[in-house]
Amino acid sequence: MEGSGMARTAAVFDGDADIGERLGIATICRSFGREQIEQVLRASGRETRRRRDMPEDLTVYFVIAMALLMHVNIREVLRCLWAGLRDIGHGEVRLTGKSGISQARTRLGSEPLRQLYKNCVGPVATSATLGTHYKDWHLVAMDGSTLDVPDEIANRATFGGPTTYNDRSPFPQIRFVTLAEIGTRVMFGAEMADYATSERELARAVVEHLRPGMLCITDRGFFSFDMMQRIRETGADALLRARKDIMLPVMETLPDGSWRSELNTWRRTERSDSGPSKPIPVRVVRYRLGGVENRDETYTLVTTILDPERAPASDLAALYHERWEIETAFDELKTHLRGARLCLRSKTPELVRQEFHGLMLAHFAIRSLMHEAALKAKEDPDRLSFTHGLRVIRRKIGHMVLLSPSAEEKSMERHPA
Repeated sequence: MEGSGMARTAAVFDGDADIGERLGIATICRSFGREQIEQVLRASGRETRRRRDMPEDLTVYFVIAMALLMHVNIREVLRCLWAGLRDIGHGEVRLTGKSGISQARTRLGSEPLRQLYKNCVGPVATSATLGTHYKDWHLVAMDGSTLDVPDEIANRATFGGPTTYNDRSPFPQIRFVTLAEIGTRVMFGAEMADYATSERELARAVVEHLRPGMLCITDRGFFSFDMMQRIRETGADALLRARKDIMLPVMETLPDGSWRSELNTWRRTERSDSGPSKPIPVRVVRYRLGGVENRDETYTLVTTILDPERAPASDLAALYHERWEIETAFDELKTHLRGARLCLRSKTPELVRQEFHGLMLAHFAIRSLMHEAALKAKEDPDRLSFTHGLRVIRRKIGHMVLLSPSAEEKSMERHPA
């Protein structure tokens, strides 16, 4: 239906699905409480003034549930939401049709979901969490990716997409950049834009979510004087892979094979109005991966950690390769949550933005639940299976109101990756 705002989904649940999805609703409500949702609705001027079939607070839950249940149509998502909210005492919810759902989402807009993500999603690791720290540093990675959206005129005009000399992509795309907590794979600080916006441009806003004590790890696509400076200004440390064209003079060779150097502006666009910025003192680690067939690639890492005794070169080389965890988080988002769908559902730009933040909130709900399970099991969170965690949320927490609060975590503890 052209005006519905969402692309058609053919699949529906089989007969035993009712119990399964109610777990997902309970998990959403635990991660994002009613008070938090009412707060963002008030802040964005979207608070519910009269009760409709789908009031604004219910619609927020619906958008997140829609991301958890990408494999079914939206009417079925609402039915599961209705059953789940009724079971956990969130008042009477009336079922409505596809057009009513679309109208409710359009009324809500994207801002409340964006604010909810900003307010609620962040690193979850504690001092007891395994695999999230190196010595005193809290490890995070930064990277970017894209998501396909329905090929509607408004979406293509707003977001664009990759093109070749004589062709264009079958779907428009949005681009996003995010931070991910190493170990828990919680993605926080994400920023999205159209396809033409570069990852480096988005990263300028993303790094503002860094905090003192963090070590931010990125690949060479983000390397620049400007990015290094922005990371330093947050109080965090940086471990960035450098591009081959970067000059890093040896100023002092260190016992671990690394050397002290300085990073200078080398482009006019990276200079302030008052002239070139002061050089940034850095330490350089260069190495090759041994024992890897057909890999003779040299890695050059640049870090703000100047003391080799605090972080030896061999440790930094090993830490850099922990950034693969953000790639795994992207796979969780794009393969496991999205499933067989080729693209997101939303057929208008504003609802695409809304759905993107709903997807990020859903991923956080799963990952925070898995973190709780890992703490109880005294396991590294990345040893637990995301696929099983998603399955638990989709199918097994329907009995949550009958089970103890730890039942879902115990289920995941029995299923390591």
